[in-house]
Amino acid sequence: MTEKRVSRWYFGGLASCGAACCTHPLDLIKVHLQTQQEVKSRMTGMVIHVVRSDGVLALYNGLSASLCRQMTYSLTRFAIYETVRDFISSGSQAPLPFYQKVLLGAFGGFTGGLIGTPADLVNVRMQNDMKLPAHLRRNYAHALDGLYRVWHEEGLRRLFSGATMASSRGALVTVGQLSCYDQAKQVVLSTGILSDNIFTHFLASFIAGGCATFLCQPLDVMKTRLMNSKGEYRGAMHCLIETAKLGPMAFYKGLVPAGIRLVPHTVLTFIFLEQLRKNFGMKVIA
Repeated sequence: MTEKRVSRWYFGGLASCGAACCTHPLDLIKVHLQTQQEVKSRMTGMVIHVVRSDGVLALYNGLSASLCRQMTYSLTRFAIYETVRDFISSGSQAPLPFYQKVLLGAFGGFTGGLIGTPADLVNVRMQNDMKLPAHLRRNYAHALDGLYRVWHEEGLRRLFSGATMASSRGALVTVGQLSCYDQAKQVVLSTGILSDNIFTHFLASFIAGGCATFLCQPLDVMKTRLMNSKGEYRGAMHCLIETAKLGPMAFYKGLVPAGIRLVPHTVLTFIFLEQLRKNFGMKVIA
C-alpha cells in the first residue's frame, strides 16, 4: 500500500487563474485579430498598435473578466473531469481508456463552457473595447460591473449569447487539454524513460496544448464574433455562413497567436496544477 496525493476539486480553477495572469496579453491580441473584418494587422503589428494607442497596461485590459471566466469555466470543467475520473478509477489499478477520457472531457468542457459564458462574453467585450470609437465603447469598470450592465441593459438572455458556441468550444478544448494531457502523460510514463516530474508535465501539457489549439480554433473564431457582435448575426448558423464567405482560412484567423497563447496557458496550467496536487493535494492510499 502506497500513499499518493490527488487534486482537490478547485485546484483546476486556481491553476487556470495563475496561467491566465501570465498569458492574458496573448489572449487580448488573439481577440483583436479575430474581430478584424478584414486582415489589416498581423500579431506583431497588433501588439505595437495596442501599446502605441493605449499604453503597455492596455495589454491587460479585461484581466478581471478573464479571472472570473477561469473561476467559472475552468473550475467547473476541471472539477467534473478530475472528480469523476478519480471516482471511476478508484477501484482499479488500470487507467481509464482514452475514449472514456474523451467523453468525460467533452461533458466537463460543455458544462463548464455553458456556466462560463457570461464571464466569457464580458471578457471578449472588455478586451475589444479599446478598438471601438470613444462614443461606442462600453467602458466596463470590471467583470462584475460588466455582468451587471449586460443583464440590466440587454437582458439575461444576452448574457448567454454565444452559449452554444462557447459550450461546444469548451468541450473540444477540454478534450484537447485534459484528455490528451492524461493520455500523453500516461504514454510518456509507460516508456520508463521519464518519471513523474516537471519535465514530464511540461512535455505532456505541450502536446495537449497543440491538440487543443487545432481542435477548437474554428469554433473560437465564431464564438468571438458572436459575443462581440452588435446584432449583425442572427445566430450561430448565420455567423458560420458569413465567416465562410471570407474564405476557409477565416476560421483559422489568429491561429498562431491562439497557439502561442493556448500552448503556454496549457503548459502553465498543468504545471501549476501538478505542483498544487503534489504539495497540497488530499492524501489517499493507493
